[in-house]
Amino acid sequence: MIKQPLPNESIAVDLSANEVDVGRRLRELRAAHGLSIRSLAVQSGLNVNTLSLIENQRTSPSVSTLQQLARSLQVPISAFFEPDHGEKQIVYQKAGTRPHVVFFHGSIEDLGAGMSRSGSEPLIVTLAPKADSGKTSIVHTGREFVYCLEGRIAYSVDTATYLLEPGDSLLFNAYLPHRWSNPGDSPSRNLLVLCPMDEHDNPTERHFMK
Repeated sequence: MIKQPLPNESIAVDLSANEVDVGRRLRELRAAHGLSIRSLAVQSGLNVNTLSLIENQRTSPSVSTLQQLARSLQVPISAFFEPDHGEKQIVYQKAGTRPHVVFFHGSIEDLGAGMSRSGSEPLIVTLAPKADSGKTSIVHTGREFVYCLEGRIAYSVDTATYLLEPGDSLLFNAYLPHRWSNPGDSPSRNLLVLCPMDEHDNPTERHFMK
């Protein structure tokens, strides 16, 4: 069962599965943008000491902190928890080894770690009971595909609502306003494929990093 964090509890990225050093990744991304740690602190609104602690693996950043950094560096949040060994042509993952991030309503497993996000972003999304995406509808470029693996997930797309149970799927144009929820009393597990048409679009953030 998914543990729901308390309102003031830090939500941390779990990097243990593939031993990704988020501090090193932050340092590499900062250097690639030609920024000093002080410059990044000013851009992101974060404390210099906080950034130093993260880069030196003295503290684990919360999702909200990574979100601020991702916006400042203009990278997807997933860039912090995947190893940077150059662009992969093939991604093969054994169960239990995928990089994943925990957010308030559940967790996201990255099925395409190491390959460019251009074209599609495949994810396994686990949602806590009664979790939802909020009152504001989500809109982004491209298409969205969801396949229910376990439990139930409800998608409201435009003016209709679709209840997906194991084996059910849904594909739609993502410019249609949409929201998701887990109406059940047990966690749901779903395959989600986001296919933005704009390389600067970041639908993952709109779905889960609120």
